[in-house]
Amino acid sequence: MIYSGITVRGSKNHGKTRKTIRKILLVVGLLCVSLGFFLTAVILQPIALSEQELFVENALQTEAALDYISVEQSGPAFVKDNVPVKDTDLVILDPGHGGWDEGCDREGILEKEINLQIVLALETRLKEKGFEVLLTRSDDSYVSLEERIMLANSSGADVFVSIHQNAYEGEEACGLETWVAGEDDIRLGRLLHNYSVAATDAKDRGLQENGEDLMVLRESKIPACLVETGFLSNDVERDLLTDPGYQQKLVEGLAEGIDLYFHPKTMYLTFDDGPSAEHTETILDILKEKNVKATFFVIGENVRKYPETALRIAQEGHTIGIHCDNHDYDVIYESTDSFLEDFYKAYDTVYEVTGIEAELFRFPGGSINAYNKEVYEEIISEMTELGFVYFDWNASLEDAVKKKQKSSPEQLLKNAKESTLNRKKVVMLAHDTVENTALILEDLLEAFPEYRLEALMPEVKPVQF
Repeated sequence: MIYSGITVRGSKNHGKTRKTIRKILLVVGLLCVSLGFFLTAVILQPIALSEQELFVENALQTEAALDYISVEQSGPAFVKDNVPVKDTDLVILDPGHGGWDEGCDREGILEKEINLQIVLALETRLKEKGFEVLLTRSDDSYVSLEERIMLANSSGADVFVSIHQNAYEGEEACGLETWVAGEDDIRLGRLLHNYSVAATDAKDRGLQENGEDLMVLRESKIPACLVETGFLSNDVERDLLTDPGYQQKLVEGLAEGIDLYFHPKTMYLTFDDGPSAEHTETILDILKEKNVKATFFVIGENVRKYPETALRIAQEGHTIGIHCDNHDYDVIYESTDSFLEDFYKAYDTVYEVTGIEAELFRFPGGSINAYNKEVYEEIISEMTELGFVYFDWNASLEDAVKKKQKSSPEQLLKNAKESTLNRKKVVMLAHDTVENTALILEDLLEAFPEYRLEALMPEVKPVQF
């Protein structure tokens, strides 16, 4: 038989001969491969590609080749069995257009050039913040839409951000708009949009949620958005978009939005005075749909009126705290003993209805108010000694105000936004007995993409007056 060019004749030792030859050929083969790698490194070193270029080259191979590229990696292409540990967040930045595809242009200003300028500055800023960054292009080269999205989906990246400029036949159009294509993209898009508008004071053209026609959004398997940072067809905005100072403002807004996507602040949404017959159920429906946990400081007599609603609060994983048993300030704050009597009546009711031994409580009117000045310090001391933790608040819908003009849905949402003051930890006060609070809850949850919404727990450091 012929085996790799060597004639092997049949004999009683032919098995041993084959094995010996295989061993020899294996050793020779390994030596040749090693020599090949060495010569490649020495001879081709002057024209070696950068790490990013190597990655792009590998990632943009055929679909068959992609089967061997790990979707978990954060650097150059690796075989699946040799995937490094990913310890940084990876962002893909996409400067739209490039090469022969110039995008829109006005007065000699080309979209592809502005896109690249913004992306290169954003890459630098994100790296300063500790992110790993890949670019779909880093120079004036053409990269197809298919190649861009293939890179995004095969790189192990966490998010994909595409930068573009807008144009319109008339000069009056201006402003910044951000496009997304799916539910998973909305939070990323909203953060980049909100913070870019705030940083530049650009006209807010809104978050556009119907970006399915944009291939880089529709085909992306990771959260993605496309930011139209302004109109080159508008003389004033074109001058701004070519100004390095304005570009840096835009970059700061984009970078802040990306940073908050990965490292959100924390908001604890709290509801007082419930449960109520109708509004608490509506609020619970919305929280369940949005997969958000909240904290309910309940009134004992309302728990006795609506035990099924109180039980639902507990069963759906929300935190229950004690507010009071009867919302009569004069009786509650008559003395420390009267406070404790009211508290334990509510406490026992909650336990009987839900099986929960509440550890948190909130003073009616807050820990310091016009009714408890003489007794609040003694109450705090006694309750702390008993092992209970009280929470006040540092932001509010102000939905307990009785005047209609001050408690309209629009005003409640405005109150919430203005009262957070960009704090890293927010305890938001709301009331689940108020109809308008239930009406605006969905908008409220969407208004704070920079915050992670959580329920209060005893181990959370309390916000106290």
